[in-house]
Amino acid sequence: HLSFKGQANLHVFEDWCGSSVAQLRKNLHFPLYPHTRTTVKKLAVAPKWKNYGLRIFGFIHPYRDGDFQFSVSSDDNSEFWVSPDESPLNARLLVYVGQLGTEWTAPGEFSKFRSQSSKSVHLISSRRYYFEILHKQDDKGSDHVEVGWRPFLPGLKYEVIDSAYISLYTDESSLKMNSVEHIPQTLASHSRPSSVEEQSQEHSHFSSQHGADMLKPDPRDTFYSTPMIQASRLENVLPACLYSPTYVVKDFPIARYQGLQFVYLSFIYPNDFTRLTHMERENKCFYRESPIYLENRVAVVRLRDRERRRVRGGGREPHIPPEREAAADVTLPSKRGTPLPQHLQPPPPHSPTPPNSLENPQTIESRVESRLETRVTSYLKTSEITESQQKQPDPDQEPSEPDPDPDPIRSNADPDPEPEEGGVSDYSYEAEEARPGWAEESINWQRTFSVNPMDFELLRSDWNDLRCNVSGNLQLAESEVVDVLAQYMEKLNERNGGIYTLLRIINVEKRRDSARGNRYLVELELMERGRNVVRLSEYIYLLLHRGRLGGDSLENTEFIPASAPPGATPWGTAYANPLLCQPVMLQWRKDVMVHFVVPVKNQARWVQQFITDMEELHRQTKDDNFSIIIVDFESTDMDVEQALRESTVPRYEYLRREGNFERSAGLQIGVDTIEDNHSIAFLCDLHIHFPHNILESIRKHCVEGRLAFAPIVMRLGCGSSPLEPDGYWEVNGFGLFGIYKSDFDKIGGMNTEEFKDRWGGEDWELLDRVLQNGLEVERLRLRNFFHYYHSKRGMWNAQNKKTPKG
Repeated sequence: HLSFKGQANLHVFEDWCGSSVAQLRKNLHFPLYPHTRTTVKKLAVAPKWKNYGLRIFGFIHPYRDGDFQFSVSSDDNSEFWVSPDESPLNARLLVYVGQLGTEWTAPGEFSKFRSQSSKSVHLISSRRYYFEILHKQDDKGSDHVEVGWRPFLPGLKYEVIDSAYISLYTDESSLKMNSVEHIPQTLASHSRPSSVEEQSQEHSHFSSQHGADMLKPDPRDTFYSTPMIQASRLENVLPACLYSPTYVVKDFPIARYQGLQFVYLSFIYPNDFTRLTHMERENKCFYRESPIYLENRVAVVRLRDRERRRVRGGGREPHIPPEREAAADVTLPSKRGTPLPQHLQPPPPHSPTPPNSLENPQTIESRVESRLETRVTSYLKTSEITESQQKQPDPDQEPSEPDPDPDPIRSNADPDPEPEEGGVSDYSYEAEEARPGWAEESINWQRTFSVNPMDFELLRSDWNDLRCNVSGNLQLAESEVVDVLAQYMEKLNERNGGIYTLLRIINVEKRRDSARGNRYLVELELMERGRNVVRLSEYIYLLLHRGRLGGDSLENTEFIPASAPPGATPWGTAYANPLLCQPVMLQWRKDVMVHFVVPVKNQARWVQQFITDMEELHRQTKDDNFSIIIVDFESTDMDVEQALRESTVPRYEYLRREGNFERSAGLQIGVDTIEDNHSIAFLCDLHIHFPHNILESIRKHCVEGRLAFAPIVMRLGCGSSPLEPDGYWEVNGFGLFGIYKSDFDKIGGMNTEEFKDRWGGEDWELLDRVLQNGLEVERLRLRNFFHYYHSKRGMWNAQNKKTPKG
């Protein structure tokens, strides 16, 4: 086509850090869904922008028959691919600038690297040749990429290939952004696997190269695929009991944006490795730089003294959580930086590690004392030396010295003094005269030192620490898990004739309420009758309350619901031992419908990715009980409804709304279309990577009238991906939120009036009302649950400023 001449196709991939072409290939949207599709009139581009990648492709039309030499110049890296004919499938890498991201050239510098200049390439003027340029620019330097050519003769200079010798691969001017069938996929662009999980299997070396522990497999990731135990097998396994935790703040006057200070974290077992150890170079959290954990060190000393007084003296000293005692003068931060009024201070967190709730009361005193000593000496140096430690020191070992603020990786002995400056250069080979009275420093290679085991998890509490975004989920002690599960398995087999064998403890989640009882979500892999493997996933309750007997022993009977079964245990009952029971009205529904509600506007590449991810979720789980509800604010870059119609998602709802983008209004419109009040609405974002167990995770942590779910997402950094997840946990954000439709309606839905023309803060305002209506909010970090990096350029209602054409 003559109209194709004089231009080449240009695809831009914005908001992506890094300076190598390999980094461009890791972009989620590369090569099919660029941020911008346009054209250029010659093979020399300098947008004067940052953190982007380019793909330029089309045809070259030689001006003569003969041998040519090509060269590419760029800042930062680039590649130039050429086909021996017009087929993109035959394109081969001809020249390039760098592979590591550290290489670059000045504009027009065609001979800096050996890789820049090609060997002889024979071209025929009557033919056209497919070409492709890949270019990556970071946020430094002067961005440019250009391709030059010259006849393969000595002394001739390279000239940029201009409009007379290029043509489009295809005309994209009338196509929607989600129309991608015409885009060439070549060896240069590569063809991506259909999912991140498949890509991880296909390129497993990525996992070994990256330091994130979370990339390693975990049984939780695929537990949803194990058949569920029959519900009838769980009936009457435990006695029924009422569930009414003391930390629920129903009808409590919460000031604006203070609800997040009433959210507590759950403990989990076994370790799910959600701690971002590979990011602790930037936010160490656990170590000495973090004041919150220094405060807890002081708290432990007070805890030890108080517990000793209480155990030895038999007194009933009021329970003051150590975190609050140690930091009584610390005001928790609010979102707007204003201190929380005294009368609105949240209920205090509970002590970091309470005594094992299943211990025999006759031995609890001695065991508290021994555990206390273990806990204290594990992370505090004291001057006390127990009888077992009073022995002669190793003659080769330096004596240990008391340290008021010890460092676990530092020798207890004082370091030797620094060597004096001066003397011969490290790089000099000249002999130096010995100076009178100067001796070479000696090093004691046989020096040893004393060190105590460190478990920084013991310093953490279930308070939602907003100052630490790399720590993982709180860890639950194995001994507590073993005690609880031993009781539960005994009861399960008593009820079912001993047909179950415990194969694996997949997951245990504990929400602590030391004043009343601990709630556990127990997930076990069981062998049934020695033949079938089944999964068990149930809430159970360890009732700790020891109320006073007498006239006020039933003071909380108003919490007994009319639907409670006969014989349900009321509060106020005294127990000799903690009672393991089945909490009334705290069962999660295994097949409840989950609706993902997403408002969108002109985000074609992200909308298409979201639909693709939902298709993949359905393909992997075979779960039909979910739908996606997209509220479209007049998108013009793609036909969203058609994309949904052509997809394989099990259910969808498309709603079109006029006007500017409004997140709160969009979410409200989406939830309003849900007809079944007893299904779950998951208020969602467009830029999310979902793990395959997301449906189970939402269902398990949403209970109608009881629980809502605000999973913590990992926010990926610029240039990071699910396979190379550098980033941090979004500990402040509550925008990803699961709640039953009936509960959402009861609290009044989204605040569409106040957040009409803005977004940011609507999640915290919603959280305030959720808590005030008596719901708990479950808060956990989810493995492989990511928020992709993106800027807000070109999103929603933003208008691009006109720039002069260059």
